[in-house]
Amino acid sequence: MELARIIKERRSVHQFEARPVSLEQVADLLNTAVWVPNHKMTQPWRFVIVHGEGRRRLADIARAAAEKRDPANAKELGQKFYDRFLSVPMFIAVIMKENTHPVVWEEDYASTSCLIHNFSLLAWEQGLGLVWETYPLLHNPEFRDVFGAGPGEKIIGSLHVGYPAKIPPAQPRIPAEQLLTVIDQA
Repeated sequence: MELARIIKERRSVHQFEARPVSLEQVADLLNTAVWVPNHKMTQPWRFVIVHGEGRRRLADIARAAAEKRDPANAKELGQKFYDRFLSVPMFIAVIMKENTHPVVWEEDYASTSCLIHNFSLLAWEQGLGLVWETYPLLHNPEFRDVFGAGPGEKIIGSLHVGYPAKIPPAQPRIPAEQLLTVIDQA
């Protein structure tokens, strides 16, 4: 596929086939995805993969959080979140070491975000779909413990990865020309 087509055709996938994703394939994609611009080459990222039976730990935490949030519908809502988490073949936490200097922090966050986007395009090219999630659970101490995220680390995203069972339609984009300002004189 050509890059422009991959960029336009890539979608956030929420429904996956039940088949597993190869750890080797994901490692290979991540090895390519890290080739992003990164000021001062801080390379602040690391990755934690949860798949197979390990997903049950995340599903249990998601269930408990949902039940706590809505006690009136606790059992039904909790089971819904549990099932949703178990339907994801693989989770990849992208974790960034947080630099205390605000400018470096912003540069690192931008680079890590670019890395995630690179990964999403590379995965799409190979028939894998994903969605980049930033839900409140990323701040839950138990959830962070599963990924081994410690103080001074930010989980930039939980990537839900698998073979798409359903590909959503494209959402319209505002053409860049409508958002473009050109300054051609002093």
